Amino acid sequence: MLDATDQQIIEELAKNSRITMKELGEKVHLSAPAAAARIAKLEDNHIIEGYSIRINQDNLGYPLHTFLTIFTKNTSHQPYLAFIQTKQQFVVNNYKISGQGCYLLECRFPSQADLNQFLNALNDYVNYNLSIVIDK
Repeated sequence: MLDATDQQIIEELAKNSRITMKELGEKVHLSAPAAAARIAKLEDNHIIEGYSIRINQDNLGYPLHTFLTIFTKNTSHQPYLAFIQTKQQFVVNNYKISGQGCYLLECRFPSQADLNQFLNALNDYVNYNLSIVIDK
């Protein structure tokens, strides 16, 4: 079970995973070595599994943000999954879900034309329900 200090460490790392151990220690009232030891323990216990960066997709030229609820046409999902592998430049996440649909596909596109081309090709494999993100 995590104590309050471990929770604080996780919150601070979520805000800025590049924080120095000295800065982190000051924020959670520990020495730098004690903060580093706590992080090592969280990693060893697989509480912290990795560190990542946030990318501004708009600035990369992918301003069109979509979610597609995917409905497979048959029990074999492999054709759809193989298609998605060929479109990784657009795919952010592909979640297998229960409830409405089989997958929730999150994508980013540089233009409406690219989205339309993707949807036309996607329709060969699955049916879908499209949602476009208006604001975050």
